[in-house]
Amino acid sequence: MIISLLSPEVREATPLEQYFSRSLGLCLLTLGVMVVLLTGSVPLSSTLSDTSSAAVSTDASDPKAPYAVPTLTISLLYHASTAFYAYMRYTTMGQAGFALGVFGSGGLACMGLWCLLFASSSGRISRKTGADKRTSNFPFGNTESASYKKKKLGKAI
Repeated sequence: MIISLLSPEVREATPLEQYFSRSLGLCLLTLGVMVVLLTGSVPLSSTLSDTSSAAVSTDASDPKAPYAVPTLTISLLYHASTAFYAYMRYTTMGQAGFALGVFGSGGLACMGLWCLLFASSSGRISRKTGADKRTSNFPFGNTESASYKKKKLGKAI
């Protein structure tokens, strides 16, 4: 590669070289943002209690919890953008390697989205009932909800 840079003749980059250079650029941007967040340069919470535990969870009592969801979100965005970029390259070039990249990065992006929705303590989906926590009874009453049945049972007694 260095010899080709020192060569006096100018040549166009191959599609594979373009793909690798742009993917490396996306990776470096992602790692840069993650390093800034995980080093504590950007405070994500006002308190940081005990730092003795090595595992990271999304519970509010865990001191590393403020960093778990942003890191997951950034890696989700990275894999989604890489899958999108590989798909665009696949549609223009038609090479099977890009299609494999779409499935690999797309699968990791879907797994990250699943973790954000279901595996975090601040997720939007209830672990117990599987219902969306953001729903309400306005303007129609939700007579099938667990909370409605619980209230109705409490009033009957």
